[in-house]
Amino acid sequence: MNTPAGSPEIRVMLVDDHPVMRVGLTSVLSMSHGFSVVAQAEDGPSAIALYREHVPDIVLLDVSMERMDGIDTLRRLLGDFPAARVIMLTSSQAPEDMGMAMMVGARGYLVKTIHHEALAAAIRTVHAGGVIDPPASAASLRDGPLSQREVEVLGLVRQGYSNDEIGSLLGISERTARAHVSAILAALGAADRAQAVALGFELGILRPSLRSGG
Repeated sequence: MNTPAGSPEIRVMLVDDHPVMRVGLTSVLSMSHGFSVVAQAEDGPSAIALYREHVPDIVLLDVSMERMDGIDTLRRLLGDFPAARVIMLTSSQAPEDMGMAMMVGARGYLVKTIHHEALAAAIRTVHAGGVIDPPASAASLRDGPLSQREVEVLGLVRQGYSNDEIGSLLGISERTARAHVSAILAALGAADRAQAVALGFELGILRPSLRSGG
């Protein structure tokens, strides 16, 4: 559905640390009448400054970014500008990221594979005061005590990687990696990382290495 003729354009700011993604989003939004990309930020600090300068109607914000990740950027942005309407647009389908973003105050959570017409509809919904629920598929990602991403993180914990190293390997921030580890400890009832790994083997979440000598 296109914006009715004569209606003011919805002013959008893009926050994503991948230039190609920003160019693609700008192109996609230009295909749907009624949108104007007024600012593009490559990280959290510049997003705060550009929001103050342009006061866009809608912010499309990635979760995984350098310097300041999307959740921290969202928290800072809403702290400075409580009326900001922010939609997370990200590759992450981790239930923890979705839940945290909505808890902090995002008006929606979308995955980057979304069709451009659905993205346009979501922007219009949030601009009109609505909220876009996280993808229903999020619940299906957790079919045990841990989500798929948490299992992945636990596997790296098993190998002795630090939170910072886990973040680098998975393309997430150290803070997000730390949050995943904390969630794993809580879900398994583990006192520390070593006990979490032991419980991972006990519950069948982790499997012994088949390599000789391993």
